[in-house]
Amino acid sequence: MASNRHLGRIIALQSLYEYEFRAKAGDATAEIESIIAKNIEPYSKALGDTEFVFNLGKGVVKNQAKLDRELQPLAPEWPLDTIAAIDRNILRIGLYELETRVVPPKVVINEAVELAKAFGSDSSSKFINGVLGTAFKQLGLSNEEKEHEGTESQVKPESTTSNK
Repeated sequence: MASNRHLGRIIALQSLYEYEFRAKAGDATAEIESIIAKNIEPYSKALGDTEFVFNLGKGVVKNQAKLDRELQPLAPEWPLDTIAAIDRNILRIGLYELETRVVPPKVVINEAVELAKAFGSDSSSKFINGVLGTAFKQLGLSNEEKEHEGTESQVKPESTTSNK
């Protein structure tokens, strides 16, 4: 079955945003898995690969403290708790995907920028691009990417019909 990972990232972002909002409001029933399941339901046929969304959402929540510690020095003039919740969760998703290396880094950054354009403020996409671009360089992925550039001159945005 075909997969639509862009839609999956949108669902993961909305779920993480809801989870964070409910948790900060003191909702003890906030559980990422049930939030994702509720948000996936209307899109499950179009989405295809629901496992991707669950893995992404649960992975970000499980590693949230670590991701936040790693993100803070990448934008030192912007404490994470002062960044808009949407931008903060886009950064977490992007960094998590960069670190898991399931998707090529340029695709991860492009997808994060697209999420910021769709859901963030006017300046969100530039901010997200800058922070994740710095993360990309600091994680040592830029050298790994150069090794693969000889076989493919440009990484294209992730297809919405991939089988991943």
